[in-house]
Amino acid sequence: MSFEPRIVGFLCNWCSYTGADLAGTSRIHYPANIHIIRVMCSARIDPTFVLWALAEGADGVLVCGCHPGDCHYTDGNYKTMRRFPLLKRLLHAYGVEDERVRLEWVSASEGQRFADVVTDMTERIRPLGPCRIRPGLQADMAER
Repeated sequence: MSFEPRIVGFLCNWCSYTGADLAGTSRIHYPANIHIIRVMCSARIDPTFVLWALAEGADGVLVCGCHPGDCHYTDGNYKTMRRFPLLKRLLHAYGVEDERVRLEWVSASEGQRFADVVTDMTERIRPLGPCRIRPGLQADMAER
């Protein structure tokens, strides 16, 4: 039996979630590995959401927001962009590979782009196998 990664996708309501919806209504095929969570803005995604997803068994996390300059909340995606490198450094300290967490900009009219991103992420995570985060992350999350 081959490994199929479980990916949690945090998608902004105004662009990325609508782009995913367009992919679905347009019948664009992409892997069913992604479990979508709609948030109002990519800036609303607290880094602990990503940590929890990985600690609870996700093999990858995809964060999608509006293209820079097109945020419904003016500068939310810029906040996400500044926060993301810090999150990656934290995850690296816990032994999580860079390919497992990804930030992408997908607009409401980019259904094909959304499908391509999900397909690419699934293909990059599959050879890595299941996410085996260090026990330290699980212990840290249990304390919270």
